[in-house]
Amino acid sequence: MGAAPTIMLRDDAALHVFDTGQGVPIGFQHGLGGDAAQVALNFPDSPSRRRLTIECRAQGGSSAGGKRPFSIAMFADDVLAAAAAAGMERFVAGGISMGAAIALHLAAHHPDRVTGLVLVRPAWTFGAAPRNMRPYVEVAELISRLPLDEARDAFASSATATRFRSEAPDNLASLLGFFARDNATVFAEVMQAIANDGPSVTRATATGLAIPTLVIGSGIDLVHPLATARELAETIPGAVFAEVTPKAVDKDRHFTEIRAAIGGFLDRNFNNQDQS
Repeated sequence: MGAAPTIMLRDDAALHVFDTGQGVPIGFQHGLGGDAAQVALNFPDSPSRRRLTIECRAQGGSSAGGKRPFSIAMFADDVLAAAAAAGMERFVAGGISMGAAIALHLAAHHPDRVTGLVLVRPAWTFGAAPRNMRPYVEVAELISRLPLDEARDAFASSATATRFRSEAPDNLASLLGFFARDNATVFAEVMQAIANDGPSVTRATATGLAIPTLVIGSGIDLVHPLATARELAETIPGAVFAEVTPKAVDKDRHFTEIRAAIGGFLDRNFNNQDQS
């Protein structure tokens, strides 16, 4: 994954910040429960691209800190602080799932800072607490009230898990993994808060975005519906939509196609441009 992270203090939270490459500045964020390693699988790192990734509070190597409530806006503010500290005044904002919601929030609320958007497997459009995020709340509530082994067993035998087992096995594997986290209890707070949150962006605001945008979606995914990606691509003016092989079908192809789509988009729209 390259160089070791630096540590940025925000309130009383110690956040891991990864700064790789040079050239076109890009802030790219992981999904809920993910980390910089997840970003490295999805992003086409190159010497000509400077990628900044912050492991969000209570995720990756970052601590939770004491500030509450957790929110997409809070995580977006952390990204802005890290970008400013790194001298990245303007940058392409992107991310996976929760990271896509963070990027959309940044584009809408800080248009002077964001030059482009890359939304990979988005889970939110414009409202808070979408139905597809309810399984995260279900998992969080079980972790908060039961011993972890009992909580996992209860979820594994639930109607939600039964549906996911047949329709979206990759999603199910991720959800079951949350019960094995070292910080499962505090991360349950993050899950519940973020799943009930949203990017705080209206449809009207999205139709006014005037920056190059790429939206990537895939099928066999109940948490990140293909319809969500399509809706965002149809709403943001001039957005490019790319459908990739589902992770549940072929993980290697999935990541290869995502990296190729992002790399092509960045080369077409930002190559040889100094935006730092």
